[in-house]
Amino acid sequence: MVEQRELLAEIEALGEKIAEARQAVGRRFIGQERVVELSLAALLCGGHGLLVGLPGMGKTMLVDTLGKVMGLSSGRVQFTPDLMPADILGSEVLETAKDGTRSFRFIEGPVFCQLLMADEINRASPRTQSALLQAMQEHEVTIAGQHRALPAPFHVLATQNPIEQEGTYPLPEAQLDRFLVQIDVDYPDRGTERDILLATTGVETAQSPRIFSAEELTSAQTTVRRMPVGEKIVELILDLVRACRPGEAEAGQAVSESVSWGPGPRAAQALMLTVRARALLNGRLAPSADDVMALARPVLSHRMALSFAARARGESLAEIIDGVAREVTRAEAA
Repeated sequence: MVEQRELLAEIEALGEKIAEARQAVGRRFIGQERVVELSLAALLCGGHGLLVGLPGMGKTMLVDTLGKVMGLSSGRVQFTPDLMPADILGSEVLETAKDGTRSFRFIEGPVFCQLLMADEINRASPRTQSALLQAMQEHEVTIAGQHRALPAPFHVLATQNPIEQEGTYPLPEAQLDRFLVQIDVDYPDRGTERDILLATTGVETAQSPRIFSAEELTSAQTTVRRMPVGEKIVELILDLVRACRPGEAEAGQAVSESVSWGPGPRAAQALMLTVRARALLNGRLAPSADDVMALARPVLSHRMALSFAARARGESLAEIIDGVAREVTRAEAA
């Protein structure tokens, strides 16, 4: 009981600090509350986020602001077709000392930071994209046969333009699965856009203070993993993920006819983590069914693919996921 009370007090204190961080981010990245919520959830879970939106939507500003508020050292890579893996990871250079001796010295690439912005990640070749796979999964890189650990905590927030696809290389499924959530950045509403105009076209712009340190964020990630999850929520997550896989007994007609492949176990793990983070962001001590439903799209949409026939019919993964979520919720309530 003592340990439980201590955990609840720890969660409450963290919830207050997270609310402060959320307000700090909102001073500079105006509006788009859901985008901020999902981005903070990815960081609280120790995961990575894929920001999908048109140019000029503030994605770069969001990542920069998150780095400052969360106290993380930041790096940025502008992905282009001619970018090479060494441009991200670093390389060894041969140096000659004054006495004539030669030795190799490793020069760290921009990946050696705590928050890496991979801007327009789908513009680089598959070879360069794959340079991030080991970094995102194992938080280390292998160069010249030597393993080099990345700073902790390590996060990647990548951006992608959903419209302009000329000269791009779609991310492979294995790399998409490394992203905890896909965060869709849509147009702001009229009121929010007015606030953005007034706040960003003057002489001074708002600054966001540092709320967390890297050590405090690491501690917060441990606290999130310790948050209790009810048995009904666990079953709901399992039902939802398995119902999105064609060929499973739980899959409905829409999934069986329209989905070519569905989410794997990593999707269920992502939901287990992100529902805790969302509960914390909303001032609650444990996740609810609403958290699972709210995170179904961000967690599952990039881990599924429509069949050719479904694309020809104009169907969308978002509608299929929403339909499955409603059916699963009704079945749980019955």
